[in-house]
Amino acid sequence: MERRIVFATGNQNKMKEIRMILEDLGMPIYSMKELGIEEDIVEDGETFEANAEIKARAIAKHLPNDIILADDSGLEIDYLDKAPGVYSARFAGEDTSYDIKNNLLLDKLKGVPDEKRTARFVCVICAVFPDGAVESARGTIEGRIAHEIMGENGFGYDPIFYYPECQCTTAQMDPEMKNELSHRGKALRKMREMIEKKYGKVTE
Repeated sequence: MERRIVFATGNQNKMKEIRMILEDLGMPIYSMKELGIEEDIVEDGETFEANAEIKARAIAKHLPNDIILADDSGLEIDYLDKAPGVYSARFAGEDTSYDIKNNLLLDKLKGVPDEKRTARFVCVICAVFPDGAVESARGTIEGRIAHEIMGENGFGYDPIFYYPECQCTTAQMDPEMKNELSHRGKALRKMREMIEKKYGKVTE
């Protein structure tokens, strides 16, 4: 049986990044949505690790022979006591657009100087393997919150996350640069190493 990787997401932007980073594993990569799996998962963990594992285990029940990956990621802003954190997707309401979420955070930081606007993106990828083993990998990118929305390449909180080394937001980076530097890119590369260690590279 061909070994597959199934990611617990329906987000196409996320899947683009995932495929770019994991494609050289030589395994087909699907989203749960592409395989027609609908699951209402309650993410009630208190950490990124806990929520990623909840998601991965929920999908693994449907596909016990596949490698199931799930991520939980979010934005931590130091001035706001690391909020929105694990509630990043649900901040200001789950169905609220990121335009509204981003503007709301900018309002909360109005007048706050750069040195107090420190923030990071965090991503934890959890894998549930067919043998029942569970592994997780964490990646972070440090930066600060911009004073305005900038850039159209990213999604989520990218337009307000300023990366000083590149003097731009992550929404102003090209996809290759973002994958190299981003929290998700770092976590995925660590996970890729774990999968390679377990199974080796699949060659054509």
